[in-house]
Amino acid sequence: MKVAVIKTGGKQYLVKEKDKIKVEKLALEPGKKVSFDTLLVADGDKVEIGSPVVKKAVEGIVKRQVRGRKVAGVKYKPKTRQAKSFGHRQYYSEVEVTAI
Repeated sequence: MKVAVIKTGGKQYLVKEKDKIKVEKLALEPGKKVSFDTLLVADGDKVEIGSPVVKKAVEGIVKRQVRGRKVAGVKYKPKTRQAKSFGHRQYYSEVEVTAI
């Protein structure tokens, strides 16, 4: 089984073929193809490590654009009775890995 480590959005992901992963939002519409920088490719005992990247690219298809769960927070200033709550929902792209 082939596995690869890819880099996108400042994060690294361990993927196999037909995996669905959520990555930082990509500026692509659903159905478009995307290729990622590949840091490592492993096929059984055979391992290729890039310096910084491997020439083989991992390809995938953007399935949909989604938003994550809401993260709530509070800003509080003591002694002044000031409290302000806020929330944030991060945008993600769901990608299905098609080829390594």
